[in-house]
Amino acid sequence: MHKYPLNEVPIDLEPWPFDNPASDYRILRGNPRASGRLDHGSSEGQHRVGIWACSEGAFECTELGDELQTILSGRLTLTRVGGETIECGPGDSVFTRKGERVVWDVHEDVTKVFFTYNRDGKPD
Repeated sequence: MHKYPLNEVPIDLEPWPFDNPASDYRILRGNPRASGRLDHGSSEGQHRVGIWACSEGAFECTELGDELQTILSGRLTLTRVGGETIECGPGDSVFTRKGERVVWDVHEDVTKVFFTYNRDGKPD
């Protein structure tokens, strides 16, 4: 069992570069660096649970699955391209849908826990 305490950043994360062509990442500001850990599932699986962290900066991407995420530490603004803007901090949860184009604007280094479900069952 994994615990995900607020305002604590795990130290056992591996680099997760912004290089997945399916996500079509585009850096918009700064030099954000992401890292993560899968606690359940695999990068090719239908379900994934884990931790993700990112340094300050902004990027745009396409979500690869339906994802529920809860911010553990840091602050960011999530903007759905063509839609709403959501301010997020510790304890806030947000849901994104597969195929949705979003901008992640990380104001303070962020750590989140996530559950991703790939509803069509096909790996991206």
